[in-house]
Amino acid sequence: MDLAPELSAVTPAEMRSTLGRFATGVVVLSVGGEHIHGMTANAFSSVSLDPPLVLCCIARTATMHRAITASGHFATSVLHADQEGSARHFADRTRPAGRAQFDAVDWVPGPHTGAPVLADALAWLECELTDVHEAGDHSVFIGRVLATGKGTGQAGLLFFNGAYGQVGTTEGP
Repeated sequence: MDLAPELSAVTPAEMRSTLGRFATGVVVLSVGGEHIHGMTANAFSSVSLDPPLVLCCIARTATMHRAITASGHFATSVLHADQEGSARHFADRTRPAGRAQFDAVDWVPGPHTGAPVLADALAWLECELTDVHEAGDHSVFIGRVLATGKGTGQAGLLFFNGAYGQVGTTEGP
C-alpha cells in the first residue's frame, strides 16, 4: 500500500470510490406534513444514548435538506434485507414528488411527527431536529429521538462498493 507523504486534492469521485469500501446500513429518511418527502441514505449514525441523539448527513442541494429544515423533524426507517426495492425507489430521482412517492410502499405515520415510517422496517426512529452543522457540500442534522420501534426481521440491508448486500443473524433481537 503506497502512503506517499505528499498531499494532493482528493476529488469527489475518489472520495466516493474510497468510501464505497466502507459497508453501511441503509435507511429511508422521511418528513411528514406539508413537506412530505422520502430519501434513501447511508450517512446515518447514533450520536448519544443520553440524551438519545442521531445524525444524518444530507447534501444541501437535496430536496430532503429543505424538507427537514422546514419541518424541524424527520423519521428514519432502518431497512431489512428484503427492502432493497424500497431503497432503490427512494434513491430514484424520477419517482413522483410529495405524497405520491409513498404510494409504492406500505407505511404508517409516525405517532409524534406524522413522518412516514415504512411498514416492516427492521427498526424506526422519530426525531426532532435539534442542531444543524454545515460541513462542505452537506449539512449534518442532529435529531433528538422522540420514539423508536423494532420490526421482526433479523437481516439488515447493507450498501458496499456500489451494491446492496445483507447481513443477518439467527440470534434473537
